Amino acid sequence: TVTGITSEGCSGTATVSVTVNPLPSVTASASPAAICNGETSVLTASGANTYNWSHSLGSGSSKTVSPTGTTTYTVTGITSEGCSGTATVSVTVNPLPTVTASASPAAICNGATSVLTASGANTYNWSHSLGSGSSKTVSPTGTTTYTVTGITSEGCSGTATVSVTVNPLPSVTATASPNSVC
Repeated sequence: TVTGITSEGCSGTATVSVTVNPLPSVTASASPAAICNGETSVLTASGANTYNWSHSLGSGSSKTVSPTGTTTYTVTGITSEGCSGTATVSVTVNPLPTVTASASPAAICNGATSVLTASGANTYNWSHSLGSGSSKTVSPTGTTTYTVTGITSEGCSGTATVSVTVNPLPSVTATASPNSVC
């Protein structure tokens, strides 16, 4: 309320109202919050009417991202009255494992065995129905390439291949000359 007084001492009043709009309580989430390198996560914002994202993602309440490293995103939410609030959300990017595989020996004779060994991850699954484990003993009947998939504790996977060369046994023949002696 304001009261105005003239130089003659006359007064009048007027009132004016100011509406105070609340700031929005903007929230942001990532699903999933942790990914393997090369995967995607969906960012979702709520609590306002329109949204603008950092990292040149543009506007909208939902964005799909595929960062190459752990990244924190900021979203600004704006209400219909023009009031704004911000929220942040992080996406953790776990690296893919560098899986290696070896065979010892890498070349065997038919009927012999070779030990396959994998490293670089936490758990391993082998092709050719060999099952799981970091080490497997094989006895292929012909030259064979095996594939191993290694998985980290975060669930990220990588693959490697290893070959075992199988050399055939010689075809040995024996003769005696003469075949009869005294």
